[in-house]
Amino acid sequence: MLIRSPSDLRYSEVTPKPLYMDRRRFLAAGSAALAALAPPSSLRADTTLGPLAKSPFSTTEKLTPLNIVTGFNNYYEFGTDKFDPAKNATKFVTHPWTVSLEGEIAKPKTLDIDAIMKLAPLEERIYRHRCVEGWSIVVPWIGFSLSTLLKQVEPTSKAKYVAFQSDLDRKQMPLATAFQAGIEFPYLEGLRLDEAMHPLTLLCVGLYGEVLPNQNGAPLRLVIPWKYGFKSIKSIVRIRFTEKQPPTAWNRAVPSDYGFYCNVNPDVARHRDQSKEQRIGVDKGNQTPTRLFNGYGDQVANLYAGLDLRKNY
Repeated sequence: MLIRSPSDLRYSEVTPKPLYMDRRRFLAAGSAALAALAPPSSLRADTTLGPLAKSPFSTTEKLTPLNIVTGFNNYYEFGTDKFDPAKNATKFVTHPWTVSLEGEIAKPKTLDIDAIMKLAPLEERIYRHRCVEGWSIVVPWIGFSLSTLLKQVEPTSKAKYVAFQSDLDRKQMPLATAFQAGIEFPYLEGLRLDEAMHPLTLLCVGLYGEVLPNQNGAPLRLVIPWKYGFKSIKSIVRIRFTEKQPPTAWNRAVPSDYGFYCNVNPDVARHRDQSKEQRIGVDKGNQTPTRLFNGYGDQVANLYAGLDLRKNY
């Protein structure tokens, strides 16, 4: 078995996700008994990212089972039911892939995914996550701090925010309609520049030792552990530095519930009570108190000193 390290592995050399997913389905169909005994998604040499450094930012909490992380997703471009993305995104083409960096920067550029993966050593970060629907998960993501990429283009003094845009390919994403999903496309997100530059903000290319599955945002997504999960935008194609606060998908759709910040705050109810959460796949129905900033307050509370967290939700 040959396992390539990230430093000598180009993203274009990784077996396309649809091909190996098709192979898995074929093997599962012919070997049902073995599949029942095997892990939900066995690691294979052609999809593995490693060896990986273990990040000091990681939590030691129990991991959410892989089959839940890859089978229970919000990705409205591929359907609004939690199980739709795993079914509908299998043939989504994620290479070649480029990301445009533009706006208030000294060095605008477009980078392909291979170049982005070479910017820094990949590391594993085990983050906890909280969804506005009341459930939470713990995932071993793979990537490096977003700041590594952003520093490449040298933001100017006018850059106060960073706006992100997801891919929108209507031939591959026929379900990406406002009527179907209740939000406008392409999917937009945004952060203040200091939030984007914070070392916890992860530019993610994989999970559980593998390249990202399509339904989890391949080939490139954000992971922002102190904010609600929908802020961690998937399948990024555009990053723009702006002087003014950019629009975001859910804030445009339901501004009364979804503010620009969307930090995890148990005291802001939104459309449902946020004071409790359930760790899916682990808690067996038990609920635990939600922590401010999802428990990452020691690292990020200073970003919001003097800010009214009820008003700026």
